Amino acid sequence: MSLVMLFLCGDVMTGRGIDQVLPHPGDPTLHEPYLKNALAYVTLASRVSGPIPYPVDFSYIWGDAIDELERVGPDLRIINLETSVTRSKEHWTGKDVLYRMNPENIICLTVAKIDCCSLANNHTLDWGYAGLMETLETLQKANLKTAGAGQDIKEAETPAVLEVNGKGRVIVFSFGSPTSGIPVEWAASGEKPGINLLRDLSAETAQGIGQKVRRWKRQGDIAVASIHWGANWGYEVPRTQIEFAHELIDCASIDVVHGHSSHHVKAIEIYRGRPIFYGCGDFLNDYEGITGHEAFRADLGLMYFISIDLSTGMLADMFMTPTQIKSFRVNRAPEADAVWLRDTLGRESAKFGSRVELRDDNRLALERQ
Repeated sequence: MSLVMLFLCGDVMTGRGIDQVLPHPGDPTLHEPYLKNALAYVTLASRVSGPIPYPVDFSYIWGDAIDELERVGPDLRIINLETSVTRSKEHWTGKDVLYRMNPENIICLTVAKIDCCSLANNHTLDWGYAGLMETLETLQKANLKTAGAGQDIKEAETPAVLEVNGKGRVIVFSFGSPTSGIPVEWAASGEKPGINLLRDLSAETAQGIGQKVRRWKRQGDIAVASIHWGANWGYEVPRTQIEFAHELIDCASIDVVHGHSSHHVKAIEIYRGRPIFYGCGDFLNDYEGITGHEAFRADLGLMYFISIDLSTGMLADMFMTPTQIKSFRVNRAPEADAVWLRDTLGRESAKFGSRVELRDDNRLALERQ
């Protein structure tokens, strides 16, 4: 059996307050109804978690995740990058929350050896089309593969093709749904830049995706659909998402459905031997000190490690490392919080026939019931 191991996680937001503590902070000006300076988010976090001695080094924000990635050694590292990487001052008017990281801080992604950034989300165009173009250029110069955004629809639909030496290829398609708050105006077209925006979550849309997947996918390839969908809060998984995910596997030759947008972890389903992550939660953000929705524990996240059999496209193994965001840093979650994640993820995943166990090493394992 030939296996490829992927690291997946939820939203990675390196802008705003986090950008301000990195070695090259950009313009802190915000256009939000709540705060007008990104440094205010640093102040909020410091009140909760103690002073952040910035500037920090580029690896600081990944914290314990760096050691875990090196220990596990996944073949590929795939994230949803939920921020624009730009100096643009042309913010998208009418949008209340805007994320921006100075391109000079791009090393904060390369230091973690990220291979691919999914970009079809509701913050990629926060700083306009100029911001999108600079984001794409910066990521390309840093040798980071991208999917889900481009200078036109053809580029936005083009997947990232990731070679795994001596094993095969992983092909990452990135899609955004308006249900996650993406403005419909952000959809790329033949004439304008934008993101790969789904018209809807219908069977017809899934079948159309299947036609595109089959143009790229060869025998032995693994196809990942990274989808930004749904609301920020709430554990319920809409029937439309479930049916769409199933259609992607049944009719579109997708092997992994990497769903994100929710600020907290949601259910995992193993469908026909293939994993569906309905919401991976936030992996890194600057939300410390912001009140509301505390019951969802948005500070807790997971590092998802999945091993896929290249000969069948089916899941061979999965485990998850519990994490906690504190002081703008990814930390290993304490045992009590790992138990909370086990109970919460287990409760929600049980609805899809899966059981979650806490291992002796304080990591989670998911199995079919």
